[in-house]
Amino acid sequence: MSTSAAPTSPVVLYGRAGCHLCDDARAVVEAVCAEAGVAWTEVDVDAPGVDPVLREQYGEYLPVVTVGGVQQGFWRVDARRLARAVGRISAGRADLG
Repeated sequence: MSTSAAPTSPVVLYGRAGCHLCDDARAVVEAVCAEAGVAWTEVDVDAPGVDPVLREQYGEYLPVVTVGGVQQGFWRVDARRLARAVGRISAGRADLG
């Protein structure tokens, strides 16, 4: 896991420091991605250097998880849904929704 303003991993968790829902989502993302052997990235939308559009786009909906650039959920991350999406990207399928 890394924190970056320009995520390159297939799975991205957008969140912010001090967010208990982000902490819960991080645990789910970490477990699902570890099981699948897929890299993930975390982006703190409030961090310096992060595009302010992300804060505006996701601000009230954090945490947000995307897989292959497709939003999979927000607030509470469903581990089964995330695992299916991660499985599809691992298999090279484009239908992530």
